[in-house]
Amino acid sequence: MTIMRIGRAELRVLNLEESVKYYTNVIGLDEVGRSEGKVYLKAWDEYDHHSFILQEADSPGLDHFAFKVEHEDDLAMYEKKIEQFGCTLKRVSKGTRLAEGEAIRFELPTGHQVELYHDILRVGTRTGTFNPHPWPDGLRGIAPHRLDHLALTGDDVGTVTRFFTEVMDMFISEKITTIDGEEMVGSFMYARNGKAHDIAFIKGPDKKLHHAAFYVDNWYDVLKAADILTRNNIAIDVTPTRHGITRGETTYFFDPSGNRNEAFTSGYITYADFPTITWTEDKIGQGIFYHRRELSESFAKALT
Repeated sequence: MTIMRIGRAELRVLNLEESVKYYTNVIGLDEVGRSEGKVYLKAWDEYDHHSFILQEADSPGLDHFAFKVEHEDDLAMYEKKIEQFGCTLKRVSKGTRLAEGEAIRFELPTGHQVELYHDILRVGTRTGTFNPHPWPDGLRGIAPHRLDHLALTGDDVGTVTRFFTEVMDMFISEKITTIDGEEMVGSFMYARNGKAHDIAFIKGPDKKLHHAAFYVDNWYDVLKAADILTRNNIAIDVTPTRHGITRGETTYFFDPSGNRNEAFTSGYITYADFPTITWTEDKIGQGIFYHRRELSESFAKALT
């Protein structure tokens, strides 16, 4: 194993303090640090210093996302493979962000910025690792366990999927193709960690974020998340439902800057020999929203 999981996402937000209030009180993340124009957050069940960074900016969207690799030496190996693929790459110095060591940063064929890192401060969880209780006292809001995955859009889904499978050694759990099977218009990919997906791409404009997803325990917690959103007058995009793709259970909503979030649970377990499941684009509505069987206009077009 080299790439272990998606490790963090840095989102651009319009009003930093308003966004911190939303992500701590409604989502239920913990604030763990600040630097100029940035706030660092983590979910209660994550051991590393942070998984989510808010950056004050003039427009919403994704600054970058990152994967954690198993060993420090893996960075040099991936650096060579990424350069051979033809992606623009640079080193990020230790201490560029709070609690982080050196990283490599590169641009995907879809224009998104990605980093790989290993060194980050381990702060543990409030439950600890010795005779722990199942959850800590004082949870707030939706209280997800972790940052689960990102969904992005890009024009060339085939090439960016090939990058993740050939260069990053990741696997395709599910894909969406044109009816004739000639073109890939969606892909869902995972590291060797048992998840249904760490990253997904849907055909659309380059450089855009579709959503950042947080993992909750079960279907009841998805319903509870929707209740919390309504109590706090948060804009909901999709009320609780099931995915055909990944078999996950979900609700979608927007942060104060218009970045879409998801409370996600369930889905299947993947293995290194998990077969790729294929959907055709005429069934994409059923694949995304199994009950409704069609996409809403906002779900397809509201991107940051």
